[in-house]
Amino acid sequence: MKTEVIEYAVDGKSYSGYLAWDDTTQKKRPGVMLVHEWWGHNAFVREQAERLAGQGYCAFAVDMFGSGKQTDDPAEAQHYRDEALENPVSLEACFRTALTLLQQHKVVEETQVAAQGYCFGGGVALTMARLGVELRGVVSYHGALASEVRTKKGGVQAELLVYTGGADSMIPPQQVGAFVAEMQEAEAKFTLVSYPGVLHGFTNPVATERGQKFGLPLAYNQEAAQDAWLGTLDFYRKIFQ
Repeated sequence: MKTEVIEYAVDGKSYSGYLAWDDTTQKKRPGVMLVHEWWGHNAFVREQAERLAGQGYCAFAVDMFGSGKQTDDPAEAQHYRDEALENPVSLEACFRTALTLLQQHKVVEETQVAAQGYCFGGGVALTMARLGVELRGVVSYHGALASEVRTKKGGVQAELLVYTGGADSMIPPQQVGAFVAEMQEAEAKFTLVSYPGVLHGFTNPVATERGQKFGLPLAYNQEAAQDAWLGTLDFYRKIFQ
Protein backbone atom coordinates (compact mmCIF):
# COMPACT_ATOMS: atom_id res chain seq x y z
CA MET A 1 0.00 0.00 0.00
CA LYS A 2 1.32 3.40 -0.96
CA THR A 3 -0.28 6.66 0.17
CA GLU A 4 0.43 10.24 -0.71
CA VAL A 5 -0.94 13.63 0.29
CA ILE A 6 -1.66 15.63 -2.87
CA GLU A 7 -1.65 19.41 -2.57
CA TYR A 8 -3.42 21.28 -5.34
CA ALA A 9 -5.04 24.64 -6.00
CA VAL A 10 -8.33 25.75 -7.55
CA ASP A 11 -8.93 29.44 -8.24
CA GLY A 12 -6.10 30.37 -5.88
CA LYS A 13 -7.43 28.30 -2.97
CA SER A 14 -5.41 25.39 -1.60
CA TYR A 15 -6.75 21.84 -1.18
CA SER A 16 -5.27 18.65 0.28
CA GLY A 17 -6.25 15.26 -1.14
CA TYR A 18 -5.13 11.78 -0.15
CA LEU A 19 -4.16 9.13 -2.69
CA ALA A 20 -3.87 5.41 -1.95
CA TRP A 21 -2.93 2.49 -4.22
CA ASP A 22 -1.21 -0.89 -4.27
CA ASP A 23 2.35 -0.20 -5.42
CA THR A 24 3.34 -3.84 -5.94
CA THR A 25 2.45 -3.50 -9.62
CA GLN A 26 2.51 -0.64 -12.09
CA LYS A 27 -0.40 -2.13 -14.02
CA LYS A 28 -3.07 0.43 -14.82
CA ARG A 29 -6.33 0.08 -12.90
CA PRO A 30 -9.63 1.91 -12.31
CA GLY A 31 -9.64 4.99 -10.13
CA VAL A 32 -12.22 5.95 -7.52
CA MET A 33 -12.76 9.45 -6.16
CA LEU A 34 -14.06 9.68 -2.59
CA VAL A 35 -15.94 12.79 -1.44
CA HIS A 36 -16.12 13.40 2.30
CA GLU A 37 -18.99 14.10 4.67
CA TRP A 38 -19.81 17.63 5.85
CA TRP A 39 -17.25 17.10 8.64
CA GLY A 40 -14.56 17.64 6.01
CA HIS A 41 -11.62 15.68 4.67
CA ASN A 42 -10.74 13.61 7.73
CA ALA A 43 -9.46 10.21 8.87
CA PHE A 44 -12.68 8.41 7.91
CA VAL A 45 -12.52 9.25 4.20
CA ARG A 46 -8.80 8.44 4.13
CA GLU A 47 -9.49 5.05 5.70
CA GLN A 48 -12.11 4.39 3.01
CA ALA A 49 -9.54 5.28 0.33
CA GLU A 50 -7.08 2.79 1.80
CA ARG A 51 -9.83 0.17 1.95
CA LEU A 52 -10.50 0.58 -1.78
CA ALA A 53 -6.78 0.55 -2.56
CA GLY A 54 -6.65 -2.83 -0.85
CA GLN A 55 -9.21 -4.04 -3.40
CA GLY A 56 -6.99 -3.08 -6.33
CA TYR A 57 -8.21 0.44 -7.10
CA CYS A 58 -6.36 3.72 -7.06
CA ALA A 59 -8.43 5.75 -4.61
CA PHE A 60 -8.32 9.53 -4.23
CA ALA A 61 -9.98 11.08 -1.17
CA VAL A 62 -10.59 14.59 -2.44
CA ASP A 63 -11.03 17.83 -0.53
CA MET A 64 -14.06 20.02 -1.26
CA PHE A 65 -13.69 22.58 1.55
CA GLY A 66 -10.04 23.63 1.42
CA SER A 67 -6.88 22.62 3.24
CA GLY A 68 -7.35 22.18 6.97
CA LYS A 69 -11.13 22.61 6.99
CA GLN A 70 -12.44 19.72 9.08
CA THR A 71 -14.44 19.69 12.28
CA ASP A 72 -16.48 17.67 14.79
CA ASP A 73 -18.84 20.58 15.41
CA PRO A 74 -22.09 20.32 13.40
CA ALA A 75 -22.57 24.10 13.28
CA GLU A 76 -19.12 24.55 11.77
CA ALA A 77 -19.69 21.58 9.46
CA GLN A 78 -22.90 23.16 8.19
CA HIS A 79 -21.03 26.40 7.56
CA TYR A 80 -18.37 24.59 5.53
CA ARG A 81 -21.06 22.73 3.56
CA ASP A 82 -23.08 25.86 2.83
CA GLU A 83 -19.95 27.75 1.83
CA ALA A 84 -19.04 25.01 -0.66
CA LEU A 85 -22.54 24.73 -2.11
CA GLU A 86 -23.20 28.46 -2.50
CA ASN A 87 -20.89 28.60 -5.52
CA PRO A 88 -21.80 25.72 -7.89
CA VAL A 89 -19.23 26.81 -10.49
CA SER A 90 -16.42 26.65 -7.95
CA LEU A 91 -17.69 23.30 -6.61
CA GLU A 92 -17.65 21.77 -10.08
CA ALA A 93 -14.20 23.20 -10.79
CA CYS A 94 -12.90 21.71 -7.56
CA PHE A 95 -14.32 18.30 -8.43
CA ARG A 96 -13.07 18.36 -12.02
CA THR A 97 -9.57 19.42 -10.95
CA ALA A 98 -9.36 16.47 -8.56
CA LEU A 99 -10.77 14.17 -11.23
CA THR A 100 -8.07 15.22 -13.68
CA LEU A 101 -5.36 14.63 -11.07
CA LEU A 102 -6.64 11.10 -10.54
CA GLN A 103 -6.97 10.38 -14.26
CA GLN A 104 -3.39 11.52 -14.85
CA HIS A 105 -1.88 9.26 -12.20
CA LYS A 106 0.56 6.73 -13.64
CA VAL A 107 -1.41 3.66 -12.50
CA VAL A 108 -4.93 4.87 -13.42
CA GLU A 109 -6.82 3.90 -16.56
CA GLU A 110 -8.05 7.35 -17.55
CA THR A 111 -11.47 6.30 -18.83
CA GLN A 112 -12.17 3.97 -15.89
CA VAL A 113 -13.04 6.32 -13.03
CA ALA A 114 -15.95 6.41 -10.59
CA ALA A 115 -16.88 8.57 -7.63
CA GLN A 116 -18.36 7.71 -4.27
CA GLY A 117 -19.46 10.07 -1.53
CA TYR A 118 -20.81 10.16 1.98
CA CYS A 119 -23.51 12.54 3.26
CA PHE A 120 -22.50 15.92 1.71
CA GLY A 121 -20.10 14.02 -0.53
CA GLY A 122 -22.82 11.69 -1.81
CA GLY A 123 -24.87 14.71 -2.82
CA VAL A 124 -21.85 16.24 -4.56
CA ALA A 125 -21.11 13.04 -6.49
CA LEU A 126 -24.74 12.77 -7.64
CA THR A 127 -24.76 16.42 -8.68
CA MET A 128 -21.64 15.84 -10.78
CA ALA A 129 -23.43 12.92 -12.43
CA ARG A 130 -26.38 15.22 -13.16
CA LEU A 131 -23.96 17.64 -14.79
CA GLY A 132 -22.73 14.87 -17.09
CA VAL A 133 -19.21 14.64 -15.68
CA GLU A 134 -17.36 11.77 -17.36
CA LEU A 135 -17.63 9.05 -14.72
CA ARG A 136 -18.31 5.35 -15.18
CA GLY A 137 -20.28 5.18 -11.96
CA VAL A 138 -21.33 7.03 -8.82
CA VAL A 139 -22.02 5.54 -5.39
CA SER A 140 -23.82 7.61 -2.74
CA TYR A 141 -24.01 6.64 0.93
CA HIS A 142 -26.64 8.54 2.95
CA GLY A 143 -26.12 11.42 0.52
CA ALA A 144 -28.47 14.30 -0.23
CA LEU A 145 -30.71 13.32 -3.15
CA ALA A 146 -32.11 16.78 -3.87
CA SER A 147 -30.14 19.19 -6.02
CA GLU A 148 -30.45 22.60 -7.63
CA VAL A 149 -29.22 20.89 -10.80
CA ARG A 150 -31.91 19.15 -12.83
CA THR A 151 -30.57 16.78 -15.42
CA LYS A 152 -31.95 16.52 -18.93
CA LYS A 153 -33.10 13.33 -20.58
CA GLY A 154 -30.02 11.28 -21.35
CA GLY A 155 -27.80 13.69 -19.43
CA VAL A 156 -26.51 11.26 -16.80
CA GLN A 157 -23.60 9.28 -18.24
CA ALA A 158 -22.66 7.45 -15.03
CA GLU A 159 -24.48 4.45 -13.66
CA LEU A 160 -25.72 5.26 -10.15
CA LEU A 161 -25.87 3.22 -6.95
CA VAL A 162 -27.59 4.93 -4.02
CA TYR A 163 -27.73 3.69 -0.43
CA THR A 164 -30.04 5.47 2.00
CA GLY A 165 -31.49 4.86 5.44
CA GLY A 166 -35.19 4.17 5.64
CA ALA A 167 -35.39 6.16 8.91
CA ASP A 168 -33.06 8.96 7.75
CA SER A 169 -34.90 12.19 8.62
CA MET A 170 -32.31 14.20 6.67
CA ILE A 171 -33.20 12.28 3.49
CA PRO A 172 -36.99 11.89 3.95
CA PRO A 173 -39.22 9.68 1.78
CA GLN A 174 -40.39 12.67 -0.27
CA GLN A 175 -36.80 13.40 -1.29
CA VAL A 176 -36.21 9.76 -2.16
CA GLY A 177 -39.37 9.64 -4.27
CA ALA A 178 -38.50 12.86 -6.08
CA PHE A 179 -35.03 11.52 -6.87
CA VAL A 180 -36.43 8.29 -8.30
CA ALA A 181 -38.87 10.24 -10.48
CA GLU A 182 -36.11 12.60 -11.64
CA MET A 183 -33.78 9.75 -12.61
CA GLN A 184 -36.53 7.85 -14.39
CA GLU A 185 -37.45 10.94 -16.39
CA ALA A 186 -33.76 11.41 -17.24
CA GLU A 187 -33.57 7.75 -18.30
CA ALA A 188 -30.60 7.27 -16.01
CA LYS A 189 -29.47 3.78 -15.06
CA PHE A 190 -29.64 3.58 -11.28
CA THR A 191 -30.21 1.35 -8.28
CA LEU A 192 -31.51 2.64 -4.96
CA VAL A 193 -31.29 0.60 -1.76
CA SER A 194 -33.16 1.71 1.36
CA TYR A 195 -32.36 0.07 4.70
CA PRO A 196 -35.41 -0.15 7.01
CA GLY A 197 -34.97 1.61 10.35
CA VAL A 198 -31.48 2.89 9.51
CA LEU A 199 -30.50 6.47 10.34
CA HIS A 200 -28.25 9.02 8.66
CA GLY A 201 -24.48 8.43 8.67
CA PHE A 202 -24.81 4.65 8.90
CA THR A 203 -21.42 3.91 7.28
CA ASN A 204 -19.37 5.91 9.78
CA PRO A 205 -18.46 4.13 13.05
CA VAL A 206 -18.40 7.42 14.98
CA ALA A 207 -21.88 8.49 13.84
CA THR A 208 -23.64 7.13 16.94
CA GLU A 209 -21.29 8.94 19.31
CA ARG A 210 -21.68 12.22 17.40
CA GLY A 211 -25.44 11.83 17.31
CA GLN A 212 -25.62 11.37 21.07
CA LYS A 213 -23.18 14.19 21.75
CA PHE A 214 -24.98 16.78 19.63
CA GLY A 215 -28.56 15.47 19.74
CA LEU A 216 -28.56 14.62 16.04
CA PRO A 217 -30.41 11.71 14.35
CA LEU A 218 -27.19 9.90 13.40
CA ALA A 219 -26.21 6.28 14.01
CA TYR A 220 -23.76 3.74 12.69
CA ASN A 221 -25.30 0.50 11.46
CA GLN A 222 -22.78 -2.29 10.96
CA GLU A 223 -25.10 -4.53 8.98
CA ALA A 224 -26.11 -1.80 6.53
CA ALA A 225 -22.53 -0.54 6.24
CA GLN A 226 -21.22 -4.01 5.40
CA ASP A 227 -24.01 -4.68 2.91
CA ALA A 228 -23.33 -1.36 1.17
CA TRP A 229 -19.59 -2.07 1.06
CA LEU A 230 -20.07 -5.49 -0.54
CA GLY A 231 -22.64 -4.06 -2.95
CA THR A 232 -20.20 -1.33 -3.92
CA LEU A 233 -17.46 -3.82 -4.71
CA ASP A 234 -19.87 -5.81 -6.88
CA PHE A 235 -20.90 -2.59 -8.62
CA TYR A 236 -17.30 -1.65 -9.42
CA ARG A 237 -16.50 -5.10 -10.72
CA LYS A 238 -19.46 -4.79 -13.07
CA ILE A 239 -18.90 -1.26 -14.41
CA PHE A 240 -15.15 -1.67 -14.79
CA GLN A 241 -15.28 -4.93 -16.77
